[in-house]
Amino acid sequence: MQIALPVGPVLLLDDLDDGRLRLSALFITERGATVPPVETPDGSFSAEVLAEYDTVLVWRARFTLPADGASFYGWNGATYAVAGDMTGDLRLAYVSCNGEEFGDMDRDIAERNAMWARLCDQHRRQPFALLLHGGDQVYADEVTKGHPLSHDWPDRVPPDPSQTDIDSLRHHLRERFVERYAGLYAEPQFAWLAARVPSLMQWDDHDICDGWGSLPPSRTHSAVGQTLFAVARESFLIFQQAATDGDLPGRFADRAGQHLGWAVHGPALRILAPDLRSERTRRQIMGTGGWAMMNAAATRHLQGHTLLMSSVPLLGPRLSLLEAMMVVIPRMQKYEDDLRDQWQSRAHREEWRRMLRLVRDLAQRDGHSLTAVSGEIHLATRAVMDLGDGLHLNQLVASGIAHHAPPKAWARFLGTLAWLGEDPLPAHPIRVERLPGQRNRYVAERNYLLLERGAGGWQARWDLEASGLTPPLDLHPSSTPPG
Repeated sequence: MQIALPVGPVLLLDDLDDGRLRLSALFITERGATVPPVETPDGSFSAEVLAEYDTVLVWRARFTLPADGASFYGWNGATYAVAGDMTGDLRLAYVSCNGEEFGDMDRDIAERNAMWARLCDQHRRQPFALLLHGGDQVYADEVTKGHPLSHDWPDRVPPDPSQTDIDSLRHHLRERFVERYAGLYAEPQFAWLAARVPSLMQWDDHDICDGWGSLPPSRTHSAVGQTLFAVARESFLIFQQAATDGDLPGRFADRAGQHLGWAVHGPALRILAPDLRSERTRRQIMGTGGWAMMNAAATRHLQGHTLLMSSVPLLGPRLSLLEAMMVVIPRMQKYEDDLRDQWQSRAHREEWRRMLRLVRDLAQRDGHSLTAVSGEIHLATRAVMDLGDGLHLNQLVASGIAHHAPPKAWARFLGTLAWLGEDPLPAHPIRVERLPGQRNRYVAERNYLLLERGAGGWQARWDLEASGLTPPLDLHPSSTPPG
């Protein structure tokens, strides 16, 4: 695959504090090339090499811009406007599932990125302050191909590879990951927007491999599995966070990086993104570090609104019934890992209840409200949990911006399953609801989500590939959700 270099700038938000956007600009160049400095009204900021590969270098330049008004930066003779005002009316975009499991790099660029092009048009009409990426920013499932240790992953794993072979695998995977990230970041629709809107990224399984953490321990705990995870994690830090171990931005809860959850705090807004992959096993979604982060967030008294980024949907239908069906239907058992990925899995039910209790308490706090946003399922939908006393918790699902939607029959089946309702917490039933203007509970179209804060509070709108923009949905916690 030929990639036009240099790639970048890709703008990433390191943190938000003291009225400033703390930013990194990421670049990918040929070895031996140099990167001009980033220019701002405050000065000139040089780039440093972040990572080295066989034929390319990855660079990062860190700088700040004001968080109380529009601003700009310059690079290599071009000027990039940044709508960085976080203080009043605010516009955010949320995307997920930027790719497909097989053949993603061979797709027609215009067709693949049709929704990215529409998101660019939205930014031109009314700029976004931030771009939230909810997982599966890259589909890395094919990076294991072409090496004897991993070519048949996860169906076959060599039992006792030598250290020399593991080192060879690590090199192979690193080169395949950089090729995939560079190819995605070079695509014109993404590149135009990513240079102008700071991104915040959270990972999910395809950033590692399909079903990571829900696969059997014989796969994930093997030498091959651990090497794959280590390289995927390194790549996630470099390309999605512009960081390396020991150099994580201040928004990360665990600076040692045992888990990669983070939070950003702005005026009357918190964006909270737990890591649902680093500590995941077939029996748990988050480990000690992830729960410590969430418990600390629950004790922090804030005014305004929390956007909780749960890479897999926090609220949804009774998937445990579907899991039970799969046990007795052999040809469906291959989908077990997909269901185990979900909060609603039978394997995670007690942990799901724990998270719902924590989120309920956050959402019931005076002067504060909370909305969950998720991707992962390649459909657009929403759900509501009744909090009592006229309060409701909204869950918004937007997935995927590039992944094609599953068959409409699958969406209808999930809608039928949703009729049964779900009540993991007594007195707090969950209902899957329709998007504004839609007849069905699940919409099988590519999509992304717009989140807007104005004088009347927060609203959400989905842009659906065939149906277009939905009417706005008010996110006031006391509003009665439409049926």
